[in-house]
Amino acid sequence: MNHLILIAADVIAICVLTFALYVRRHRRRDLAVSYLGMNIGVLAVATALSGSAAGLGLGLGLFGVLSIIRLRSTELAQHEVAYYFSALALGLISGIGVEPVWLTLSLMCLVLGVMFVGDHERVLPAYRHQTVVLDRAIFREDELTARLEDLLAAKVHTVTVQELDLVNDKTTVDVRFACLPARGTRLNSLTSLDGAAA
Repeated sequence: MNHLILIAADVIAICVLTFALYVRRHRRRDLAVSYLGMNIGVLAVATALSGSAAGLGLGLGLFGVLSIIRLRSTELAQHEVAYYFSALALGLISGIGVEPVWLTLSLMCLVLGVMFVGDHERVLPAYRHQTVVLDRAIFREDELTARLEDLLAAKVHTVTVQELDLVNDKTTVDVRFACLPARGTRLNSLTSLDGAAA
């Protein structure tokens, strides 16, 4: 009976993770299929092995092997890696079926809760990460930072030079920055306040 409860809980959990969180926020159909298939596959194998003495070890080994294969097959963004491991974790947790049942269900809810909060648009909304190619070879870090801040209209936190091409006169940088409020937005707000005061 417990196995049926956990299987049903896993199906609900992976549907929430995939459709209510990932697809709604990121809109990639191919990874949605991957998350569903991987989760149900791990659930099936972990459930089948849970009765054997080596079930836990084989389940963890399967988790590691699948992770290596999947992560080597295509380039994933960091948030996609997090969703991928969450899908694997949900399948493994429910397949192994830790006793008591409420503990297994609590762990599954914890995974979903962390992904809901961690990938929410209100968590560090201004922070960005981008690779930028500049049409000049810039040596000095202060000059490079000033150029990027002017170009991106943002506060630059870290800059890592990936390529400094003196022949073609270009600089490729990995930059992490925080967006500043748009000037137009601030001017409109000030105009509205002045009009209201008048």
